[in-house]
Amino acid sequence: MFEYLPALNDHNLPYPDTIHPIVVHFVIAMVLFAFVCDVIGYLTGKYRLFEVSWWNLFLATISIFIAIIFGQFEAGLAEPYDAAESVLNLHTLLGWSLSGILAAITAWRYVIRVRTPHKIPFSYLAVGLILTVLVGAQVYLGDKLVWVYGLHTVPVVEALKEGLLQ
Repeated sequence: MFEYLPALNDHNLPYPDTIHPIVVHFVIAMVLFAFVCDVIGYLTGKYRLFEVSWWNLFLATISIFIAIIFGQFEAGLAEPYDAAESVLNLHTLLGWSLSGILAAITAWRYVIRVRTPHKIPFSYLAVGLILTVLVGAQVYLGDKLVWVYGLHTVPVVEALKEGLLQ
């Protein structure tokens, strides 16, 4: 049965490069841009920015689940060594948590959009700031997995195959 699966490349993936970071960067950008649009719209009264914010959140909510699917798949193929494992576990836990948090905030934003499309409450902006901080923490963990621990980089994959990393 395994002979029908594609062979893994030098990044330990069945496709040319990681897909998770590509998709997740869209999520990061859309969440941050939505927050910026809400803040500017709140401060200036330019309520059209609230519609921009809504659509960014809506698409980010869909995209985060796609990012998680690829993240789980690629994390399974990464064969994390002991030093990287705790960071990967925390990154995974925060990613799943963010999917639920983002979905809940998007649902709340939808209710606000339907009830008062030209106005958002300050409490929503406060929650948006918390979401932005959580996304920043998640970005830090993801960067650490790549730039410090080198998951899916050729030298680390080769070291794992040679048994140099445990």
